[in-house]
Amino acid sequence: MPDEATGLFGPSSVTWKVDREAALLLGGGRALLLQLAHPADAQGVADHSDYRRHAFRRLNRTLELSLALVFGTRREAKDAAAQINRRHSSVRGAGYSALDPELLLWVQSTLIDSTITTYETYVGHLSDQEWEGYYQEAKRVGSLLGIRARRFPARLADFQAYMARSQDRDLEVGPLAREMARHVLRPLPARGFWPVEAVTAGLLPARLRHDYRLPWGVAERSAFALSKRVLPRLIPILPPLLRYVPPARHAFRRVAA
Repeated sequence: MPDEATGLFGPSSVTWKVDREAALLLGGGRALLLQLAHPADAQGVADHSDYRRHAFRRLNRTLELSLALVFGTRREAKDAAAQINRRHSSVRGAGYSALDPELLLWVQSTLIDSTITTYETYVGHLSDQEWEGYYQEAKRVGSLLGIRARRFPARLADFQAYMARSQDRDLEVGPLAREMARHVLRPLPARGFWPVEAVTAGLLPARLRHDYRLPWGVAERSAFALSKRVLPRLIPILPPLLRYVPPARHAFRRVAA
């Protein structure tokens, strides 16, 4: 198959197998709150985005570019990376820069870690070997976004240890992060119980859930438990039109052609 059509990965990759699942969108809030728990990332978002009025539009654009990196042709993946990098180049201020190699690594790591967590929670179980393959493939995206391969922990086990250390050492949920979290979790006007918030709270590490002061009462715990029972049974019987994200369906058709 031509490299241009298969893009960075192709249909035999673990990345295409995993990232095609629409259910992974349930982990988007988790990834964003992990990012915002890093004070430098929170300040950069606050200073350089209109998250209060256009949180949903910002999330949608980020998703479009992320899926283009994975399922686009090589040209489309490089174009998406260039757009992200241009945006990052202007995000800088007192004490932070979006091009800081450590901050870049942290943001990319939250996406990898949240994908693994959400897939295992809602879609199914993959072997350690498959997740190792997924992690190694993810480094290709990192390289397009300015993260040198040597900055990534070498193996998946090293990556998991890095995530644990970072949560203990680098994360601090302050008033700014909590205020932004409200806009992330409720991008549209909502009152009362909000299921997305319950799912995000359930997927987050317990300490961060507490630090963000997310509701975690009987209603939230019950909703999260119900989602873990129902979705793993529902997802396998969904038609592809509902189960897989549109860029993935298009990519598989493109390669088959």
